[in-house]
Amino acid sequence: MKRRRFLQTTAALAACAAQGADKPRIRFGACDWTLKLATNPDSLDLAKRIGLDGVQVDYGSEPTSNGLLPLFDEALQDRLLQRAADTGVAIPSLAMGVLNKHGLKNSPEALRWTLEGVKVVRRMKTPVVLLAFFGNGDLRNDDAGTQAVVAALKKLAPLAADAGITYGIESWLKVDALERILDAVKSPFIQVYYDVGNMQKEGEDYAAAIRRLGRERICETHAKDYADLYGKGSTDFIQVRDALRDIDYTGWMHLEGVKVPNGIEQDIGYDLKYLRGVFG
Repeated sequence: MKRRRFLQTTAALAACAAQGADKPRIRFGACDWTLKLATNPDSLDLAKRIGLDGVQVDYGSEPTSNGLLPLFDEALQDRLLQRAADTGVAIPSLAMGVLNKHGLKNSPEALRWTLEGVKVVRRMKTPVVLLAFFGNGDLRNDDAGTQAVVAALKKLAPLAADAGITYGIESWLKVDALERILDAVKSPFIQVYYDVGNMQKEGEDYAAAIRRLGRERICETHAKDYADLYGKGSTDFIQVRDALRDIDYTGWMHLEGVKVPNGIEQDIGYDLKYLRGVFG
């Protein structure tokens, strides 16, 4: 009887361990601009050396001679996709950082790039795109700009739905303002790209905001600490982990390292090791 009970207990523990191993976990990438290789296939090689799972690729910061952004070039798309295949490093999301200079709230070019950029995402088969709202695109205390962005997002939403692409708003806005935008647009394909470092800097209770938005309104996350390397600064990543677990988030977290005193490869590697230790 003791032997039978021992075998049954051992089998149960093994089954639990197998279930835990099969459970999807958060995967860690880095922004290509953090790697100082924006819109550059070499970012994937650097990511592999560091041990990252993926790279978030930017569309490019300046239009080319045809008035479009660099990532509209299919030859560049192909080089990125081939490098991803060669390295085994994924491209889980793209980013329109150019919207910090050409705000979606007031730039016809920004609206054009955003809408026409859907074909880039389709071709690269990338499910998430970050839309940036900093600098010239900042929406804080700007009701008119916010309404213009809502109108733009309503134009984008059906294109995103048709392509199966989720667009995420990354901004300085706190959860109340973000919810008002999402409620106005009324599309599950327009969500929040949640950056814990940005919102810590803004004084938001980021763990509470994550729980309030929930899994259905957060498409991806950025890990960031404005004060120091991860675990040494001002962002409490244990609180972030607990909040993300509470909403059953199992998507991507991209490192957007601000502090790299010892160099990109060493310090992003340190931050990655820290996050994997926290998230398990």
